[in-house]
Amino acid sequence: EAVQLLHLGKEENCKVVTDPRSSKCHLAIKTFPDEVYNTEWDVIMIDAPTGYKAELPGRMTAIYTAGLLARNKRFGDTDIFVHDIDRWVENKFSMDFLCEGYWKEEVGRIRHFTIPSHRGGVERPFCP
Repeated sequence: EAVQLLHLGKEENCKVVTDPRSSKCHLAIKTFPDEVYNTEWDVIMIDAPTGYKAELPGRMTAIYTAGLLARNKRFGDTDIFVHDIDRWVENKFSMDFLCEGYWKEEVGRIRHFTIPSHRGGVERPFCP
């Protein structure tokens, strides 16, 4: 489903920065406990769910949702780390939804992004 989800993520409703619970994007995870959405995250590490076999869920929605949580933060940046970027899903989804323009570094199989808040009156495109 990764290719289909990648195409869905290109739709305009997936470029709207909002609380994931009210997002119209099919990639947004809406079932986390409220504490996840209400926390102002400084660091997010994406290393789940498992996705090394076709029948496993993969990290497509986790990557997209982490990006929304970071953009929806009231102030400041969020550092997001994605593990296993040597795999197609982690590589492609992180570059498309955490955005190549926010990519800071890569060490081994971990890629680091720093995503600024998209709130507070500053107009920013979803990806720079």
